[in-house]
Amino acid sequence: MLAAMDINGTSGIVTGAASGIGAAVARQLAKRGTTVVVADLQEEKGTALAEEIGGTFVKVDVTRTDDIVAAVEKAESLGTFRVLVNSAGIGWAERTVGKDGTIESAANLDAFRKVVAINLIGTFDFVRIAATAMSRNEPSESGERGAIVNLASVAAFDGQIGQAAYSASKGGVVGMTLPVARDLAAIGVRLNTVAPGLIDTPIYGEGEASEAFKAKLEQGVLFPKRLGQPDELASMVLECLTNSYMNAETVRVDGGIRMPPK
Repeated sequence: MLAAMDINGTSGIVTGAASGIGAAVARQLAKRGTTVVVADLQEEKGTALAEEIGGTFVKVDVTRTDDIVAAVEKAESLGTFRVLVNSAGIGWAERTVGKDGTIESAANLDAFRKVVAINLIGTFDFVRIAATAMSRNEPSESGERGAIVNLASVAAFDGQIGQAAYSASKGGVVGMTLPVARDLAAIGVRLNTVAPGLIDTPIYGEGEASEAFKAKLEQGVLFPKRLGQPDELASMVLECLTNSYMNAETVRVDGGIRMPPK
């Protein structure tokens, strides 16, 4: 018999859930019976999604520990809190050294810090607080108290020109997967990471120019030659959450792409 963690009737948190991959994950969790806390900075979109899926919106800045604690407390008030998906993140592109040879044109260190603060430190902060709450759950028959999935990126492995900050932040998410999973094993909580490739989300914009840009990107995908869909990512996230033997792993979902230098 296939081992699976039952998420029906539980509560969960999805960060960055107001759009894109996070929204797709929130919808799929709701279909499986999880009451979802939509944690995001985008109030209008987040509230609309929460109403659509029967969840609750909480405004969360992942660089603020108090916001994270409030989201976890809200999730605990809605049911047994067993699910966390960290999808919040930002991108940044800038070369390390400028073209004119001046220190002023070198990469913006504050921007580097901001990307790391949101994508890496914010993810870890959410993990440590959410897992602490999960540790208080009654274990299932198999000893499970919860499951966590962090979203990284193929940029963690194939970072392109200008992606130093983004790749470093996502590489950190990948790098902490095993040690954090080892830590959380003591409390019966599994942790995995999903690394998306090129996914068709609002980040690419809309219109003719956007479609032309996406068509160019598709050429680097091995097969199928197209951008991935948010639901395809969400499906893997759900598998990592519910498959009880899936732990401490990073899974690329990218159509086989290996990103070129630029």
